Amino acid sequence: MNLLRRAAVVAFLALTMTNATAGDAPANRQDLEVVLSNFSFAPNMLQLQRGTSYALHLVNRASGGHSFSAPGLFAAVAVAAADGSKVVSGKVEVPAGQTVDIVFTPTTAGTYPVVCSHFLHSTFGMHGEAVIE
Repeated sequence: MNLLRRAAVVAFLALTMTNATAGDAPANRQDLEVVLSNFSFAPNMLQLQRGTSYALHLVNRASGGHSFSAPGLFAAVAVAAADGSKVVSGKVEVPAGQTVDIVFTPTTAGTYPVVCSHFLHSTFGMHGEAVIE
């Protein structure tokens, strides 16, 4: 096999292997879904383990915007580089009818409050907590 053909085969095999595994989650990744609706998070408590990777799927089912504000939690986890720009000052904005996905790995144990930072939303019941063990 000539050198050019060998390089083409190697490139093809590398591309095929990359595409086959690109969307696969790590074996220890767990999916979490939190639904943001009119003045509630469901679930409103997250149980997390240090060292386990999580894919947090935030779903806003309301007609208005909401946030998932948890500065302490986001300080206690390592957010995937691709998702870092979604977390601003410890908060993730989720527009009406939209979803936001964030992959992170907890690093520091503790109990961290989660609220919607929009005006009066927390007062009307949009709060919860995340516990990292």
